[in-house]
Amino acid sequence: SCISGNIQGATIVDALDTLYIMEMKEEFKEAKEWVEKNLDFNVNAEISVFEVNIRFVGGLLSAYYLSGEEVFRKKAVELGEKLLPAFNTPTGIPWALLNIKSGIGRNWPWASGGSSILAEFGTLHLEFVHLSHLSGNPVFAEKVMNIRKVLNRLDKPEGLYPNYLNPSSGQWGQHHVSIGGLGDSFYEYLLKAWLMSDKTDEEGKKMYYDAVQAIETHLIRKSSGGLTYIAEWKGGLLEHKMGHLTCFAGGMFALGADGAPNDKTGHHIELGAEIARTCHESYDRTSMKLGPEAFRFDGGVEAIATRQNEKYYILRPEVIETYMYMWRLTHDPKYRQWGWEAVEALEKHCRVDGGYSGIRDVYNNHESHDDVQQSFFLSETLKYLYLLFSEDDLLPFEHWVFNTEAHPLPVLHKDDGNKEENQK
Repeated sequence: SCISGNIQGATIVDALDTLYIMEMKEEFKEAKEWVEKNLDFNVNAEISVFEVNIRFVGGLLSAYYLSGEEVFRKKAVELGEKLLPAFNTPTGIPWALLNIKSGIGRNWPWASGGSSILAEFGTLHLEFVHLSHLSGNPVFAEKVMNIRKVLNRLDKPEGLYPNYLNPSSGQWGQHHVSIGGLGDSFYEYLLKAWLMSDKTDEEGKKMYYDAVQAIETHLIRKSSGGLTYIAEWKGGLLEHKMGHLTCFAGGMFALGADGAPNDKTGHHIELGAEIARTCHESYDRTSMKLGPEAFRFDGGVEAIATRQNEKYYILRPEVIETYMYMWRLTHDPKYRQWGWEAVEALEKHCRVDGGYSGIRDVYNNHESHDDVQQSFFLSETLKYLYLLFSEDDLLPFEHWVFNTEAHPLPVLHKDDGNKEENQK
């Protein structure tokens, strides 16, 4: 697949921490042995820097922090080093694609004017800070701090971050803004960088709350039926469409509520609850009670997919992720109820002999399976469901921050004797 080129084992590495958290000790041991023997980064393959970072680096880091097994640390740092050539651009904004043998990078041919993508280069921060922490090599953290420097220097249209940035000129591409695909996890990582730093990363904090302010002003709207949604912005024009990926934002708003400026805590929780409700509606309004890839709010239509190519469900986690955050932060029982509805729908419509499959049309009464089990199903969907029905002291938020692939990374407390600091 284009995700990881020829690096084999995405599903195994993505599922390591899930196995550990669910106390599936035999399977974890088997997976660890596979990683020791077979996980090989010396392949002549072009990989997605973003996908390899969030799935492989993230998965290995979490497996290390949970189990303490040295093999995972060693492999994570080795892979991190393989990704460094992606940053060899005039601005230091990394390429999207990298040949890990030759170190040659390029961008997606479809991306606006040869640009890198906000959600891709903006979703390296958490993992690279931990790579510096674990290796004692400051270069990883320096690379991601430089990305911030470039972004802070640039003028933002209406305070919003466009999805495309040219790594050679350091200028924005098309002025498209999205909290769904192409933008999503950039915003998540601003907030989580601050949380992971034990609330010392003031720059990350400011960038996050400023961005949320702009998002509220320009992208968040209420439908005539009273559903709050986040639209997409195309050069000043709104498209009243929300992607399944955007549904993560409910959990993000709630997670960020506690640090919100000028008494806005309640407002951010409320915003999270409203997004959760809208996304639950997108599930409830289908035959299968599983949400479509994207849904619209126009022409009298609300929270429904109107195009055939948006009616599929590929086992995505974002809605359940938001239920989990809302449950932990409010303990309103409806979030567990909604999560259970999703469990029943997954069992009924997605369970097949070999595992779980995505579905081509959630509005249809009979399943048409796509015959793919995405690695994020094991990493995220099942983990967030497990956490939704677990006690709050399993991976508590004060000690753990989840990367965008649901890999838990420890908060770096000021007294952690940070190796990176000690070696400067």
